[in-house]
Amino acid sequence: MTRDDIDQAAGMLAASRSLAGRCNRFPDQCRPDTPADGYAIQDALHGLLGPVAGYKIGCTTPVMQKYLGIDHPCAGGIFADSIHASPVTLKHRNFRRIGVECEIAVRLERDLPAGPFTRDSVADAVGECMPAIELVDDRYTDYTQLDAASLIADDFFGAGCVLGPARRDWQSLDLAACAAFMTVNGKDAGRGTGAMVLGHPLAALAWLAGNLAERGQMLKAGDIVMTGSMVETRWLNAGDWVDVSIEGLGIAAVSLT
Repeated sequence: MTRDDIDQAAGMLAASRSLAGRCNRFPDQCRPDTPADGYAIQDALHGLLGPVAGYKIGCTTPVMQKYLGIDHPCAGGIFADSIHASPVTLKHRNFRRIGVECEIAVRLERDLPAGPFTRDSVADAVGECMPAIELVDDRYTDYTQLDAASLIADDFFGAGCVLGPARRDWQSLDLAACAAFMTVNGKDAGRGTGAMVLGHPLAALAWLAGNLAERGQMLKAGDIVMTGSMVETRWLNAGDWVDVSIEGLGIAAVSLT
């Protein structure tokens, strides 16, 4: 893609978000053909809408890869003004079609400037772990007709997150074994374990660090990273309330008015 193509696509996405419209397929002249094209558009979008305070990783678990029909992880940015402390009440009308996902989030306490990135090598950079709800938004006329590159360009459904209590002594936990539960209006909405996230949530963090390095970027101290949903996305209505519980970490909660 040319620079003009990338900027045109990013401008379309930025305008769609500000006008609360729904996206259709990109015009042929600026449609991303590869994930690399999608990330180039995403980076340009961040330049228009930033600042970015962290990242989300989609399709890190079998349940989400099956749900979306995409067999590889995909990253998106999280804007600073879309990060919320639990419990929080949000307005349903501020989203096109809001969904929630059940995740383990981490906050970095130092930069990750160079690889190789492995589960063990990134662990020392993690200052805190938290139970978290990823907020996703279906901004599309029909997302099932979009490919991974197009979804990557628009932050892969990303619309923010809700963070529960931070635990600094997380090293005492086996994050892979931690059980996760999500309820919607008090009813079971899915469960899983940290092992579902590429075998271990920190394996997802290592994947993201490598993805950013390939793009000439890096994870920095203070960044929030959502490692991937252990349950299938649940779409919400006004009046719904959601709890996510991660064994050893606690609860994150959001309600919609």
